[in-house]
Amino acid sequence: MGSEDVDKGADGRPAIRIPAQRPHERERSAQGAVAQGSVVFALDKIEVYYGAFRAVRNVSMQIFKNEITAFIGPSGCGKTTVLRCFNRMHDVTPGARVAGGLRYHGADLNAKDVSATEVRRRIGMVFQKPNPFPKSIYDNVAFGLRSKGIHSKSEIDALVEKSLRSAALWDEVKNRLRASALGLSGGQQQRLCIARTIAVGPEVVLMDEPCSALDPVATAHIEELMRELKRSFTIVIVTHNMQQAARVSDRTAFFTTEVDAKFGLRTGTLVEYDSTEKIFSNPRDERTERYITGRFG
Repeated sequence: MGSEDVDKGADGRPAIRIPAQRPHERERSAQGAVAQGSVVFALDKIEVYYGAFRAVRNVSMQIFKNEITAFIGPSGCGKTTVLRCFNRMHDVTPGARVAGGLRYHGADLNAKDVSATEVRRRIGMVFQKPNPFPKSIYDNVAFGLRSKGIHSKSEIDALVEKSLRSAALWDEVKNRLRASALGLSGGQQQRLCIARTIAVGPEVVLMDEPCSALDPVATAHIEELMRELKRSFTIVIVTHNMQQAARVSDRTAFFTTEVDAKFGLRTGTLVEYDSTEKIFSNPRDERTERYITGRFG
């Protein structure tokens, strides 16, 4: 990687520089599809290992800017495992390693000299269970801003409000910002976690089953929020809810499990990746059709 491709991160190691967006890359078709060429992630035969075991094999796909991409498939098929590759979460798992090509705006995301900390600031993550810090609502959102080196109270105040507004939570909490975040409802806590994630200005938001612990009303709020957020962010979501994928995503990837001939154990693999409309109306692979029609999984 050349020096023109990186910036220095907070830990002194290079962080990937996002290239300037060309005007044509901002154009969208009447159907809402992102113009060809605005690729955020390019995966080439990605494999994930835990020790000697290959948990995921042969995943090749592209993730496009300002779209929602959904990962669906039965339990254990590698959806979350692949999602965690995007912001190098496997770095913190002993024995885990990622093989194959994973490029972010054309730069090698897994290069040894690239700062994982800075990668995670550009590529945020919202987890399955809401995990607010045992702090005030305000301090939850401000935490990442302070860690980023922002200490001006007026600037933090403005960014906290902006993030809470973006997460459709401001009107519900603006009069109790100093109250504990743990007093919020489950749906509110999840929106707070989204606000905390976007406050530091990532380009990508990863969501690992963000609605699985929520009731239908809270789920609807999160889905509406995702549709709003994709105007400013690229979103990748793992979901077991096929109806949710059909409602909110632009593209859908279907994963399944198969027996790995090398290890004799089940491993995850990507079966099909296409526009959500095509996946749910006219899939190419019989396994996809069987899954979405409820015949297995």
